[in-house]
Amino acid sequence: MGISPQNLQVIRASLPAVAGAIGEVTPLFYRSMFAAHPELERDLFNRGNQSQGEQQKALAGAIVAFATIRTGTDPERARSIISRIAHKHASLGITADQYAIVHKHLFDAIAEVLGAALTSEVAAAWDELYWDMGQCLVTEENRLYAEAGVAPGDVWRALTVVRRVQQSAETVTFELADAGGAPLPQHRPGQYISVQVPLPDGARQIRQYSLVGAPSAPNWEISVKALPSAVLGDGTTAPEGQVSHHLYRNVFEGDTLRVSIPFGDLVLDDGDSPVMLVSAGIGCTPMIGMLHHLADTGSTRPVSVLHADRSPSHHAHRAELTELVGRIPSAVLHRWYEDLGARSAAPTIASGRANVSGIGIEDGTTVYMCGPMPFMRSIRQSLIARSVPAESIHCEVFGPEAWDDADRGTALASASS
Repeated sequence: MGISPQNLQVIRASLPAVAGAIGEVTPLFYRSMFAAHPELERDLFNRGNQSQGEQQKALAGAIVAFATIRTGTDPERARSIISRIAHKHASLGITADQYAIVHKHLFDAIAEVLGAALTSEVAAAWDELYWDMGQCLVTEENRLYAEAGVAPGDVWRALTVVRRVQQSAETVTFELADAGGAPLPQHRPGQYISVQVPLPDGARQIRQYSLVGAPSAPNWEISVKALPSAVLGDGTTAPEGQVSHHLYRNVFEGDTLRVSIPFGDLVLDDGDSPVMLVSAGIGCTPMIGMLHHLADTGSTRPVSVLHADRSPSHHAHRAELTELVGRIPSAVLHRWYEDLGARSAAPTIASGRANVSGIGIEDGTTVYMCGPMPFMRSIRQSLIARSVPAESIHCEVFGPEAWDDADRGTALASASS
């Protein structure tokens, strides 16, 4: 579709004003849209993130970031944003008609907040930007649907839980199979599926979970951590994870789960260059999938695996991680635990937080990282300080993504993840 040169100038000139107001716009937008379409809050958007305001921050970041990049000279970063959001949307079954709903309520909110500052010229320019972004997303989402061999939005299927494995006190793995025994479609190492869960209040909430099994396996495996309530920095308490606790407490062998086909653009490349897999906590799950692929294909590429966790007892997939690294001839494993308990530190097992300063990093290493945002920010900065190019560091975020401009991460927010 594209944006006219004159509208790009208007967007560039009005960007500071819109960016400054977007924090007020997004809560108003969501309230208006959910009032008109309560089914979206009930069955599509993450209610936990909505209640904590994280979704609004993510949407604000996506809009401002796309506008900033679209008016600049970094087309590759714009493509990475579109790819990340499109994969999230495809995993939710988003279709083109839903963009009109978002458009109406978003621009009504912009008009209410900006008032007289929203001239017809500014409104037209930002309207063109929205539909430019929307058209890019719809095109990419339709490509993903076609690649998967499904009609737009037709991503859901019912699978049977054939095995449940306790990974740690708070994490379980579910193995999912076709009820008729047919092998499930192969996925790429690092991808995820969405799980739609019916809750007691009638809502059908959706969450994404990384596929932890081998891509060549006939069944799919996901690991679910029952997220506890937590006290936030401002003193408020975030409630426990609705979906994760429902799955942990109620789903067992023989039960049926409604899941999407696999999506996700943070996937292990097929080259032979050195690779570093960095994770913390349940962020290990996409790395487990990648390691299965490397082990099963007999990879000889240099692999560094770095994992940080609260303690060995909290470390989900701990034994499996060690076993997989042992199957890859050129792989090395480093672990950090905040609490080692009665165990003693070892050459590759340390007490405390992850520290990459003493880790060997070969030239040309590609880094894949997943974990809490503060953890990834810290490790990313340390890697860049050791001359790892920013474009070689790829991050996966569980939940709304809100990289700030200083990070210049390639991952940005999905408006509905």
